[in-house]
Amino acid sequence: MNLALLKKLVRILEKSSVDEIEVEEDGLRVRLAKNSPGRGVHPPPAPSTVHAAAPPEQAPAPPTPAPAAPAEPGVKLHEVRSPIVGTFYRAPAPEADPYVEVGEVVQPKAVVCIIEAMKLMNEIETDAGGRVVKILVENGQPVEYNQVLFLIEPV
Repeated sequence: MNLALLKKLVRILEKSSVDEIEVEEDGLRVRLAKNSPGRGVHPPPAPSTVHAAAPPEQAPAPPTPAPAAPAEPGVKLHEVRSPIVGTFYRAPAPEADPYVEVGEVVQPKAVVCIIEAMKLMNEIETDAGGRVVKILVENGQPVEYNQVLFLIEPV
């Protein structure tokens, strides 16, 4: 499915009174849905004003995770980064085993996770082989573009 067709579908959806469009072409299925009142993304509630006699206490800053130390000093770790914004999943399904675990050796082009973006599941492959030293993202956590997901030690 090409980008021009996707753009055309979005324009059709925006101009129509339909809330949802689903199209399947060559085995690829795309579902587009509008955010309508009572569904979808809700704006955060407006903050309420509180008058206090004493200044509010500052919440302690969450501890920053220590960087993963390589198994041997001087070894440069390879970073597997997110190519897109979305939700990180370690396994292909909730009940399935994760693609990789810490300590496991992976080959180049091995699928290490899935990132869901706009209801599409994108398999993320490593571009370098080696031993997985650290998984930096929790299952189901949102990730940003270029965020480091895994640290791999070359073997």
